[in-house]
Amino acid sequence: MLKTILVALDGSEIAEKVMKTLGDLVLSSNTKVVLCHVFPNPDSEIELPADRPHPDSPNLSYFQIEKQLKSYQEELPVNSEIELVAGDPADEIIRLANIYQADLVVIGSRGLTGMKRIVLGSVSTQVMEEAFCSVLVVKSAN
Repeated sequence: MLKTILVALDGSEIAEKVMKTLGDLVLSSNTKVVLCHVFPNPDSEIELPADRPHPDSPNLSYFQIEKQLKSYQEELPVNSEIELVAGDPADEIIRLANIYQADLVVIGSRGLTGMKRIVLGSVSTQVMEEAFCSVLVVKSAN
C-alpha cells in the first residue's frame, strides 16, 4: 500500500499530466500526497528555456505556484500537504522523499534527448537513480 506519495511539479505544462496520472492511481483513504515545487537557486547551472517563464519572472511567482498547488490539492480525495522549497531540484525532491519517507515519487520528464540531456542533465533520471523509493516518471506528449 502507498502511504505517502511525493508529487514533484515544476509549473510547466507537464504538471497537468502528472496530476492526471496521480488521479489514475487507486489511492487508499490512508494515503497522504505531498505536492512539491522546487525553485532553482538563481546561481544554479540549470538552463532555463527562453520560450518559458523563469522562476523570478512574474509569470511563475511563488504565490502563483502556491495557488496552483492549492488548486491541485483541493481536487485530491486524500490528505495532502504542500512543500515549496528552493535549491537543486533533484536534490530537494530526494531530500523531501526522505523526510516524508515516501513510498513513491511521481515526477514529469521534459523529454530531453541527445546532447541537451547530456549537457543539462535530467532531474527525473537523477531522482530515479538516487531515491530510496520507487519513482513514476510521467513523460510529456511528443
